[in-house]
Amino acid sequence: MKRFKSSPSLGEINSSVNISAKNSKWKKFFAFMGPAYLVSVGYMDPGNWATDIAGGSGFGYKLIWVLLLSNIMALVLQSLSARLGLVRGLDLAQASRQAYTPVVNFLLWILAEIAIVACDLAEVLGMALGLQLLCGLPLPIGVCLTVLDTFFLLFLINYGIRKMEAYIISLVVLIGLSFLVEMIFARPDMGELVKGFIPGFPESKTLAGPTALYIAIGIIGATVMPHNLYLHSSLVQSRKIERTEKEIKKAIKYNIADSAIALNLAFFVNCAILVLAASTFYKNGMFEVSDIREAHKFLQPMLGTNWAPVLFAIALICAGQSSTITGTLAGQVVMEGYLNLRIQPWIRRMLTRMLAIIPALLTILLLGEASLMKLLVLSQVILSLQLGFAVIPLIHFVSDKKKMGTFVIGIWTKITAWSFATIILLLNARLIGLTVMEWIENAGQDAWIYYITVVPVITGGAILLLYVILRPVVMKNKSILQKTPHGGALKVNFADAPSYKRIAITIDFSSMDAETISSATKQGGKDAEYLLIHIVESAGALVMNEEIRDYESASDFAELSKYEQMMHKAGYNTRAVLGYGNPKKQIPILVNEYNADLLVMGAHGHHILKDILFGTTVDGVRHRIHIPLLIIRKK
Repeated sequence: MKRFKSSPSLGEINSSVNISAKNSKWKKFFAFMGPAYLVSVGYMDPGNWATDIAGGSGFGYKLIWVLLLSNIMALVLQSLSARLGLVRGLDLAQASRQAYTPVVNFLLWILAEIAIVACDLAEVLGMALGLQLLCGLPLPIGVCLTVLDTFFLLFLINYGIRKMEAYIISLVVLIGLSFLVEMIFARPDMGELVKGFIPGFPESKTLAGPTALYIAIGIIGATVMPHNLYLHSSLVQSRKIERTEKEIKKAIKYNIADSAIALNLAFFVNCAILVLAASTFYKNGMFEVSDIREAHKFLQPMLGTNWAPVLFAIALICAGQSSTITGTLAGQVVMEGYLNLRIQPWIRRMLTRMLAIIPALLTILLLGEASLMKLLVLSQVILSLQLGFAVIPLIHFVSDKKKMGTFVIGIWTKITAWSFATIILLLNARLIGLTVMEWIENAGQDAWIYYITVVPVITGGAILLLYVILRPVVMKNKSILQKTPHGGALKVNFADAPSYKRIAITIDFSSMDAETISSATKQGGKDAEYLLIHIVESAGALVMNEEIRDYESASDFAELSKYEQMMHKAGYNTRAVLGYGNPKKQIPILVNEYNADLLVMGAHGHHILKDILFGTTVDGVRHRIHIPLLIIRKK
């Protein structure tokens, strides 16, 4: 089983949950529980609501079989994704980077980002709609408030993957309970509901209504989400297991069980939404209710209880909140995996969210709030169109005996997986063909615009898909070894090891000073020169700089001189200097003026709130100097 050197996927949580310490089977199973629940929330996000409501109101119970098929697809494909992550220690994007050329990987990254933005768009709209329905908040304000989700995620992930999983599971349970109560209120026709599991595409009740095929593809896209395949292959690596055949086999078994429970819960929620729409709107002749706000409005009079719309709005907010966490994590996995590019998580997550907020705001302001539901359904169709570019590589990777070893998938699993991939591709091809033909027919003399824009894009996508399908078959034994985001090891010349002669030391009159000075003198000994630096940060110093003559500056200089005298007595060549204003800017200025060859600073281990309140000086300084920086932490 060949493994390539690769940077851990989602490094901040990789191998953070120790499984080996669990003795009983039940404890191990509960230790493995979590990743599938983070993935499952993507299967019950606000985008699903739009397609489920449209399907239930337009076709009654007749599209339940599509939900069942989608759930089976999701279970099979997510299990393959988990298998890839557990066996090879790579997420789907990292495995793709090893299998395809840089140009193809860049194109696959673009498509994956489009899918993530489409998913995040649904979550932004869902959260905004939920806040409007529950609190009466205007949609544009609600859309802007969803930026706060990004900061909440940063706060949550700081406490570890298990805390995040617990939060997500609590939201999932709340959504499930809300719709369980809604189902009791709705009293669906069980006979018609059972008939809904028989496959078939019924005609729309109205000529203006969407086709069953369009809604079916939207349901598949809303259920089997491409970004979830990337995310699941990364999240399973958060469990630290022994890299033995026996333990990996157990991990695969536990993750399949975890996926089955989580995805069946998501199936129940999606069924409940579709059944709710069928037993209220379709039953009363309201065949074109695809707007979530309309559904919320009519629930109370049709079900005869004020609790129905309240539970509906609460579940919608929970769905949007939980789904946005997984969408932003998937964005980080995709960028690091395909591009070998690692940027700060908050920038990555803010970028994803802004790419979703901008089209949502433009749609509301330019086209009106009534167009939001069409945008929601469209976002799910876009997700479905991206599925082939994630599903096909995944099947190839887990079918590769050379890379997967004894964990390569069996013949029946291959047949099932390829059958699902074929269904997805054929449905998408039919939808694209019908849509483009309709556009061209309606354009009349302007049809040439579509021939020079849409048709080439579709042709390029088809060629890329064909390459993705055939490349692993034609070039079966060739892999492209890629470097990690940090690069590789370089040759070290030990004869040129640095000898520090001019060492700058930052002082802040805390308990860290003694350790900082002691560590600095160990680097240079008594042959080096030392510069003690302290920055006066008083309000006056920020404005007047070195011209300030206040009590704080005088007191700080007196205290700094004491350190200078101590070092002189100990035999060290030392001088002290005060700086004034912002430490991030002033420390580098003084260090560069002194021409230091080493800077030693003390770190206090601030986290989140303290970083916001007191700032992060070390991080700001290191980008402004061009010499080594030694950071001393409190023991």
